[in-house]
Amino acid sequence: MTTGHQITIERSSRHVRVVHGAQVLAESDGALVLHETGCPDRYYIPAEDVRLDLLTPSETHTHCPFKGTASYWSVPGAADLVWAYPDPEPDVQQIKDHLCFYEVEVS
Repeated sequence: MTTGHQITIERSSRHVRVVHGAQVLAESDGALVLHETGCPDRYYIPAEDVRLDLLTPSETHTHCPFKGTASYWSVPGAADLVWAYPDPEPDVQQIKDHLCFYEVEVS
């Protein structure tokens, strides 16, 4: 990691739920929370807790020098709402097979 930039990942003790419109897209007690310098905390949800059948792959890809290349998915009315790092950088391997959403409820 670059000096001054830090990422830590821990298992969340909170219940995480993702709802878009009236549709539950994900619900998990096994999410990871990723803390990154200069960014809001993000919850990464295990793929088995996500309604993958409701997501449509997007053509969008972005690159983070700390996490790797992200792939995105959309739902009707919300382009690129979901992303994941299929082959994350070594320092963040824990987020492999986890998806992250912009809209998250935690309890």
